[in-house]
Amino acid sequence: MSYTALYRKFRPDTFADVKGQDPIVTTLKNQLKANRIGHAYLFTGTRGTGKTTVAKIFARAVNCEHPTEDGPCGECRTCRAIASGASMNVIEIDAASNNGVDNIREIVDEVSYSPAEGKYKVYIIDEVHMLSIGAFNALLKTLEEPPSYVIFILATTEVHKLPITILSRCQRYDFRRISIDTIAERMRELMETEQVQVEEKALRYIAKVADGSLRDGLSLLDQCIAFHLGEELTYDKTLEVLGAVDTEVFSRLLRSVLERNVLGCVELLEEIVMQGRELTQFVTDFTWYLRNLMLVQSSDHLEDVIDMSSDNLARLKEEAEMAEIDQILRYIRIFSDLSGQIRYASQKRILVEIALIKLCRPDMESGGEALLDRIRQVEDKVERGVVAAPEPEHSPASPVSGQAAEKTAQMLPRAVPDDVKAIVQKWPSIVGNAENPMKMYLKAARLSLGGDNRLMVVVEDGLASDYFNEHPQNKEQLERLLSDFSGKEISVSIQTVQSEREFESSYVDLSQVIRMEIEEEDE
Repeated sequence: MSYTALYRKFRPDTFADVKGQDPIVTTLKNQLKANRIGHAYLFTGTRGTGKTTVAKIFARAVNCEHPTEDGPCGECRTCRAIASGASMNVIEIDAASNNGVDNIREIVDEVSYSPAEGKYKVYIIDEVHMLSIGAFNALLKTLEEPPSYVIFILATTEVHKLPITILSRCQRYDFRRISIDTIAERMRELMETEQVQVEEKALRYIAKVADGSLRDGLSLLDQCIAFHLGEELTYDKTLEVLGAVDTEVFSRLLRSVLERNVLGCVELLEEIVMQGRELTQFVTDFTWYLRNLMLVQSSDHLEDVIDMSSDNLARLKEEAEMAEIDQILRYIRIFSDLSGQIRYASQKRILVEIALIKLCRPDMESGGEALLDRIRQVEDKVERGVVAAPEPEHSPASPVSGQAAEKTAQMLPRAVPDDVKAIVQKWPSIVGNAENPMKMYLKAARLSLGGDNRLMVVVEDGLASDYFNEHPQNKEQLERLLSDFSGKEISVSIQTVQSEREFESSYVDLSQVIRMEIEEEDE
């Protein structure tokens, strides 16, 4: 016998089996009990929430010979005929492939004939929004005043596409997205019936990915079980099948972004790609992670809203202290835009890399959130001892004027240490004695002074910053080189800038100040 998919095998037969739609089920049961059955119903809502299933149960219930509290009995001849598809009383139509005027006119002609057996003829029109304007017009009069023995049930995922004339003639029922708890509980029940061992954490992750659709959840569960047939389905195996990424990876990625570590972000993405993870799912899940971070920062006691373990929640709360709300909103916006682009993109990895660089580099954007992030970046530098200089009053190509140099000198601490002065004066000779590639990077470097009167070597972000910051031995080699020239032990701070303009606006150029002092002494 051929295998039946879980969502078909366990499709609800009674109202009691319908999950997550209690208000709708209660209303329909009350109508059946009081015999107040309408002539036209509109079931709307996202995919996989039970619209067609409830329509079929209702169609059987109105014709059942021995209805129960939970709908059709399932045992009488009428119920069995409808369930097997042999009854002429329940007609199911797919409007996606039968959307023309002629198709609807056939229905209008059939409506005039009363049912051969049973009480009602029930027409279930699925994806009704696909009907043409002419088809809607052909249906309109019959929908408004059908014979007493006819019931129309229209189902759609896009109710906004229906004409208002159709909407006004139907009782409308909005099917809600099903909660993660409800989907996970239903899958747990079915796995006990199927005698399949599944880890609770795996069920909850599948329920989250299902995004409110029980049918999607069962389809994903079916896929995971088939991949690891005969074995217990664990959380890690579920991530492997669905091409998803563990929450711990998102934590590492977020911390790299907050540190503005582009190299760390790209290396982590490389790791994710090499594991064969699906980048579209990765973008969706990281956006969800950022959403959780935003909720944690916005309010306390959100454990019931955020679906994650206590360990992950504790880590999320720690990260919420590390970021500002405007930062998180900017991150969410960038990744939300990315999720709309990446689905059909041929170069998914490049799009993700661009987005990660945007997260680390607020100066790439001009929006209000990015501006706040750039201001915060400058504040961080000031706290670390980087003295912000005023905007230069001259063009970058022109020499420093006496007035500008005087202002620059005023921004410095009371005195530049003699050993730092000596190094600045001898800088060309020091660079000339260095070995490549350090020599090449030092030629382009600029010299400034930290708040603790330490020499600061400022390099551009990229290869130069990676050379010194990612490899501490290179920084130590530079300090030894400077100590040999000065005859004193020299400690160096390496700082990174994105551009020449950023250096001029945020740092004091020691080479200009020292040269100015030498010229005054010569005079």
